[in-house]
Formats: sequence, structure tokens, C-alpha cells
Amino acid sequence: MLKKGKQSTSKSRKEGKEKVAKVEKVEKKDNGLFKEKLRISIIEFLYKENGRTYNYKQIAKVIGINGAEKLRLTLFILKDLADEKLAIEVNPGKFKLNPKANHTESLAPAYATGVLQIVSTGKGYVVCDGMEEDVKISQSNLGHALNGDIVKVYLYAKRKERRLEGEIVEIVKRAKEQFVGTLEISGKFAFLIPNDSDLGTDIFIPLTALNGAKHGEKAIVKITEWPERAKNPYGEVVRVLGKPGDHKVEMDTIIFEFELPTSFPANVEEDANKIPLEISKSEIKKRRDFRDVLTFTIDPFDAKDFDDAISFQKLENGNYEIGVHIADVTHYLKQGSALDNEAQERGTSVYLVDRVIPMLPEHLSNGVCSLRPDEEKLCFSAVFEMDENAKIITRWFGRTVINSNRRFTYEEVQVIIEKKEGEYCEEILTLDRFAKALRSDRKKSGAFNFNKIEVKFELDETGKPIGVFFKVQKDAHKLIEDFMLLANREVATLIGKLDKGQKYYPLVYRIHDSPNEQKLAEFSTFVNTLGYKIKTSSRKDIVNSMNKLLSDVEGRGEQNMIETLAIRSMAKAQYTTKNIGHYGLAFDYYVHFTSPIRRYPDMMVHRVLENYLAKEKPYASEEDQETMAKHSSKMEMRAASAERASVKYKQVEFLADKIGQLFDGYISGVTKFGLFVEIIENKCEGMIKLKDINDDFYVFDEDKYQIIGTRKGFIYKLGDKVKIRVRRADLVKKQLDFELIENEW
Repeated sequence: MLKKGKQSTSKSRKEGKEKVAKVEKVEKKDNGLFKEKLRISIIEFLYKENGRTYNYKQIAKVIGINGAEKLRLTLFILKDLADEKLAIEVNPGKFKLNPKANHTESLAPAYATGVLQIVSTGKGYVVCDGMEEDVKISQSNLGHALNGDIVKVYLYAKRKERRLEGEIVEIVKRAKEQFVGTLEISGKFAFLIPNDSDLGTDIFIPLTALNGAKHGEKAIVKITEWPERAKNPYGEVVRVLGKPGDHKVEMDTIIFEFELPTSFPANVEEDANKIPLEISKSEIKKRRDFRDVLTFTIDPFDAKDFDDAISFQKLENGNYEIGVHIADVTHYLKQGSALDNEAQERGTSVYLVDRVIPMLPEHLSNGVCSLRPDEEKLCFSAVFEMDENAKIITRWFGRTVINSNRRFTYEEVQVIIEKKEGEYCEEILTLDRFAKALRSDRKKSGAFNFNKIEVKFELDETGKPIGVFFKVQKDAHKLIEDFMLLANREVATLIGKLDKGQKYYPLVYRIHDSPNEQKLAEFSTFVNTLGYKIKTSSRKDIVNSMNKLLSDVEGRGEQNMIETLAIRSMAKAQYTTKNIGHYGLAFDYYVHFTSPIRRYPDMMVHRVLENYLAKEKPYASEEDQETMAKHSSKMEMRAASAERASVKYKQVEFLADKIGQLFDGYISGVTKFGLFVEIIENKCEGMIKLKDINDDFYVFDEDKYQIIGTRKGFIYKLGDKVKIRVRRADLVKKQLDFELIENEW
């Protein structure tokens, strides 16, 4: 009978909870908040009554709860409190506080502020500083908040073995007020379908607010209001971009979507143009003079802003003096000036496929500061005396003046290295030998050897891609990279490694944390299914096995996916004043010092180094530098996302006039929806939908990253070579659809 009674009680409570839903639906604010407030009111009442027993009706009356459904809700909250050992059910329906429980966390509502991230399922997560766990927000609890907004969230009481949940009670700051998308206009109303699918809502536009825009056009819409009971915000068209699929329209869309600046303020341009190209004799006298020392730059063939140069000379003692000379941007940009404030706000230059959105005005980035050949230029330099084995004997840091003898491209230097002949051959070969020694030392210390291939496009005068080429890191690229890494490390070590009696200077480091154990374990499981192994028992095992993996997959079909997933398993590098070292490079101290024309953190490091060498007080507090570092990290992420979007668009555009053509490719991804295939000759990636493979019925084998035909048994797995036909190129969605022709076993 007791067993039957328990079942009956359970069933009764289940039915009661279903009825409680009726109460929740009629609450003006979201039901979760009402329940949480009622819960807290009940706990506060019992706490004040200091152990006295009350039935649920008495409690409800005291705290002002009326109505049968709300009364029932009160009873079930009390029973939940009893289940959680916060209250004791003395007799059926009668409760008192449990004196042994800790009620501190339950007595007051908790709030947190953070950034809302809405995912494709419609739910959201609020990421809050200082909280290890993100706050889950159901779609019904989002209110009128949009993706990226800074919001205040009410935290529900934490339940055992459940993730932290809450609801948004206030929008502290909108991430954006204007949005880009495609207009859909019907007879009596219109909507903007945003490009950002994670936004969470379409925007309703009255016909009177279209401002001449037409159905199907891309436009920028500003939200004007969001009525309390309206499902969608209201907006008005502020700018028509044009027809979807047009090159200019789509690139303008990317620029707007990522909120990239399109021009410099007039006062910033004016201040930049006032800076003369000529250097005064008095300034030259203050600096170490390298104008008569062999100096050259090595950059991409299409580069215009040269912010680093290498000097080379053999010393009488048989050693070599290698100078790493960096454009002295901070000499021209004074702290707090309009130029400096604009550079700080931009954080970084952005390199889209067809244009550069620079951090500095062109007069500075391509003129005054650019280390062009046969021109006197001001630099901040790191100079090293090295022996025959590339071991550093002495270091010197300071301001210099140079005159570059030659502007090399990577391709020109690569030919000299390979053929061992050409202009400045002996010097370049020595630098190459030193660079390889530095690289070897770094590898022995536990550095990773990532070497991802970058896709580049050849564009015609209209911006249309007419060819694809790949940026592959060869010895010429690595030569420059190794000396830049050396300079960055040595500047960081000079300031950051505190010797006895050395004064502490706050500094913005470039840090890289150790890998997340769970992500690394997931990556290890993934590569195991493909026949590769990753050892994760120690840092040495991780580095050695990862580098072996990267070497083994080079040139194989799964190379791009494995390299991408390997990078994702690592922590993200970022800027901060709190140094933890750089895991990927195996450096204890590391900063960005070598690219001040295009990165603001490098300018910050220059200023700290200037104060350090002059033994003056730090130019900015640690707190202010940390704020700037966080902003720079955010701007870096924005730039990377915009650059990826522009590459993806150009890949689709490149194949748009090749519909029906056949290509060889490798399966680069396998999902329940179909196969991703990367074309070998141009690295454009598209999807073969599972429903479009007609020779069999295929099922997805998630564990082995493959699909299997149920009748014929054909298997398509990650890395397989296949022949495809280009079926569709959607310029608006930036998507490519392929048709499977055959497997190239």
C-alpha cells in the first residue's frame, strides 16, 4: 500500500505541476522570474519565523498570493524546498525552515551582467566576466535582447546536476542598432531578413519606412522601436545597398556587417597629412645611425606598408650584427592625439580580399612610416650580436635611423636561397642559416609547427576573382618570421623578466594558454578514427605527436580539416597584461613589437620600451593597458571574421561562372546532412547534400566520420578523393553546392 501511495503522490504532483503551467502563461513577465521571486519570498518568510510551522495557505496569505493556481504553485515550491532539504514538511501541507540548511545563497536574488550569444537553435548564453559557467537563457526568456547585446540577467537558483539558467531582465547596451539583410516586401508589410542568422529575429518594416527600397534588395535597417507585446522589432530603411550577388554590394555588406570603418574622420586625415616625410637633422642626431649598414625589407609582392627591415654586417671579431628595425610609429602618433585615439579604436588593419582597411591613414602607413628603399626612416630597433652558430652574444634596444638598400619580395629571396646566387646572396644565406638555427632551438623547446596554407585571389579591375593562388610558407617567409619572433621575445624578456632590483613595468603581452584538456581529448579521439595518434600525457608528448601529425597529413585530403581542428583544440592567443607565456611558441615572455603600422598593441609595447629605456614612469597604468588589450583582442577577432567572410564570398564568386564543370577534390568534412568537399586546384569548399546522392541510401556513421550505403555498401569517408560537378553557387548565402560524380579510389 505504501508503494502504491507513493506512486499516487507522484502522479498527483505531476498533474499539479501541469496545472501550474496555466499560471505561468498569464504572467506578464516571463513565468520563470515569477516563480523565482515567489520561491525567495517563501524562504524569507520561513527564515523570519525562526522554526515555526505553517501550512501553505497561511504562507500564501502572508506573502500576498491569491487564486487557486498560484496557491497550488506555492505548495509545489514548498515541496521542492523540502526535497532540497531547505525546508521540512512536518505534516502534509505544513512546513518549517530546516535549521541545519545554509540559506544564504537562497535568500536574495542574484544578478549578473554579460554578453548575450544567441545560437542557431534560438536559445542564448550570457557570458559573464568572473563566472566559470555561461548562463543558459531559453528562447522565451530572451525578452527583446539581441545577439551581442550586453544584458543584465537574473540567475535562477542553482539545481543539482543542472547548468546555470536565468532570464534577461535588462538590456544594458545594444551591440548594434542597425542591421544589414535582404528585404521581403508583401502587399501590406515588409521584413528585413538579417544576414546574421544568429540575430534571433527578423525586423518588421512598415511600408512607409521603406524609403524607396524594393523587394529582394539588400539594405541597412535601423531599429526604431520594439513594442512590449510585439514579436519583432520595428525598423526603417536607412540605406539601400543594391542587388544581392553584386560584387560591390556583397563587399559593402561584409564591411557593414562587421562594423568596419570606411574612412577616417576629417581631423584625423588633416593631422596625418601635416606630418612631413623629411626627417630633421636634430632628430637624426638623437639616434643610432644605421644608414650606412646594409639593410633591406622582405615582403609580399603587393605590400605597400613596410614596417620591418633587417640589417646585416660582419664584425671585426668574426661575429655578426643583425638588426631588426621596426617603423617608429609612436614618434609620430602622440599619446591621446586624434590620430592615436583613432588607431586605438580600430585596433588593427583589416585585410579583405579586395582591399585593406588600414589602422593608420595612408600618408602614414604607406608613406611617412613605411620603410621604403632609398629613403631615410625612423625606427625602433632590436640589434643582436650573434656568433657563427646563431647564439646571441649581446643585445641592444633603442631608436635608430635607417636607409633601406633594397626592397625584396619573398619570391625573390626564395630564388636566392634555392639557387644560392643573386644580389646580397652571402648575407641572405647567412640569415637563412641563422633563422633555421633559431627555428630548431624553438622546436627543441616545444614549439608547435603549424603551417596552414592561405588562399589568395587574383582580381581583375572590377574586383572579380580570375585566378587562385596559395600562400605557402617557404624559407624566405620563415627567415623574416624567425627574426621577428626573436625581437618580440627579447623585448618581452627585457621588460618582463624581473632581475634583482629591476622595476616592474606593466606591459601588454601576447599570451597563449595551454590546450583545454577536453578539447584536446576530443581531437585525439577524432584523429584516432583516421588512423593517427595524439599523445596527451605530457607537454612534450603533445608537442611531438602534434608536430608529427601535421607533418604526416601534409598534402593529404584531410590536411585542411585536421589543421583547422588542431588549431581549434588549442587556446586562442590574446593580449593581456597578465603574462602566462606563449604555449604554442614555447616562450616564457612574448609581445607584439614588430608591426606597429597595422597593430595597436605593438605601439603600446613601443611606448613601454621607451619609458623603460629612459627609466621614466610607465606611460599608462596596468588597468588602462588591460582595457586597451581587451579591446585589441576584440578588434583582432572582428578582423579575422571579416577576412574569412570575404574569402568565402570570393570562393563562391570564383566558381559562379563554372557551373557544370568537373573538379577533383577531397572530402574535407562529413555530417548527417552530407559531404563537404575541398577542390584540390583552388581550395574552394562546397557541400554534396546526402539527399542528392542517388545511387544508394546513405547513413551517417558519426564515430568514423563516414557515410555508408545501406544496399551496396559504398563508403565515403574523410580524406577520400572524389570527382564533383559544381551544381550551384549562392553568392548571397556564400554557399557552394556540388554533385558527386564518382569516388577516385
